[in-house]
Amino acid sequence: METKLTRIAQIAKERPDARITSLAGLINKESLMESHRKMCGKKAVGIDKITKEEYDINLEDHIDSLLDRMKKQAYKPQPVKRVFIPKTGTNKMRPLGILAYEDKLVQDVLGGILNAVYEGDFLDCSFGFRPNRGCHDALKVVNKIIGERKISYVVDADIKSFFDNMEHEWIMKFINHRIGDVNLQRIISRFLKSGIIENGKSKETLVGAPQGGQISPILGNIYLHYVIDLWFEKVVRKQCKGDAYMVRYADDSVFCFQYENEAKDFYERLMERLAKFNLEIAEDKTKIIKFGRFAAEDCKAKGKTKPDTFDFLGFTHYCSKSIKGYFRVKRKTSKKKFSASLKNFKVWLRENLTTPAPEVMRKLTIKLNGYYRYYGITDNICRMSLFADEVRNQLYKMFNRRSQKGSMNWDKFAIFLKKYPLPRPKIYVNIFELRQELSYTV
Repeated sequence: METKLTRIAQIAKERPDARITSLAGLINKESLMESHRKMCGKKAVGIDKITKEEYDINLEDHIDSLLDRMKKQAYKPQPVKRVFIPKTGTNKMRPLGILAYEDKLVQDVLGGILNAVYEGDFLDCSFGFRPNRGCHDALKVVNKIIGERKISYVVDADIKSFFDNMEHEWIMKFINHRIGDVNLQRIISRFLKSGIIENGKSKETLVGAPQGGQISPILGNIYLHYVIDLWFEKVVRKQCKGDAYMVRYADDSVFCFQYENEAKDFYERLMERLAKFNLEIAEDKTKIIKFGRFAAEDCKAKGKTKPDTFDFLGFTHYCSKSIKGYFRVKRKTSKKKFSASLKNFKVWLRENLTTPAPEVMRKLTIKLNGYYRYYGITDNICRMSLFADEVRNQLYKMFNRRSQKGSMNWDKFAIFLKKYPLPRPKIYVNIFELRQELSYTV
């Protein structure tokens, strides 16, 4: 399967204007069995209430039945079970779609096919849900753009409820640009229209792609590739007299400009562009700020103490200077993410109030290491150290709640931490180490 997808990716890249056909045949017994093998057995079940272990019983019969229905065009995805999870840093809830197990298998294979076709088309400014192009890569590119180019203004843009508002008609038009296989198009269309089950009630899905589905991220990238990426690269940049760059991670984007009038003009045009495709900007999360090597001087002239900041991928970006006194962009964990992560740790500690101490420390070590590996980026050591101290304090409080009398003072706690030490924060990511293939921007 990997060999076939590699070949498809090669053909798609060599023929950027061609429509690829005969793709539905890749959803076969071999690919579905492989998808089942690598599927996580601990994931939540959809409305079919079937787990991986249950599907594994008579696996070949289940796969044969699925393929038979697909050949007869009788395969119809089941409605997606919608649940709500807390949205980081707010009191709002985020909708999450959970697919039936059989649909998970089909979407997993389908997502691989779509990635193979479109990966060669996506522009270098696009990150997120793409191979070898993660959050840290996007942050490094933003750092290089602002640090080395003539950037004085930043448009920090956020699209309101993006996955819930993608137009199905536009999705299928974008798919049709590159995929000429009507059978594959039919499967995608049926997934989009499969409906949702929320609190036991059935609802139609006239727009959007449920978050949680395996193909939703790639469909989102395809949508924004045509809506924003190509438009910015082929139209906006060519019309700008000064430098203009963009970096997009999924539906979160940063646009950098040399001139203020071009930044403001782009902001207005962006709202018009998004409206054409049933999208709109979240105005409370979108702003134009003076940012760059001249921002500090401009602030002094206007009587402000320091330049504005912007948040991107969980980090607050702010203007600062290097040890030698040169302009440099620095980052720290945003207040929103810091508070949300600390709250999550507090909740987890309360949930493990009766768990044996060694087990608590083992799991806590894993969680902290994961946190440090993401936020352990150049210039962020102070913020991470503060987080480590807060977690340690909450851990101390938790151990003292295990009995009516205080079960541990600070001296005993220090001895305990010597036996079960918590990992200390460290820098894992050098913001200035940019891979050669990502240096397109400058």
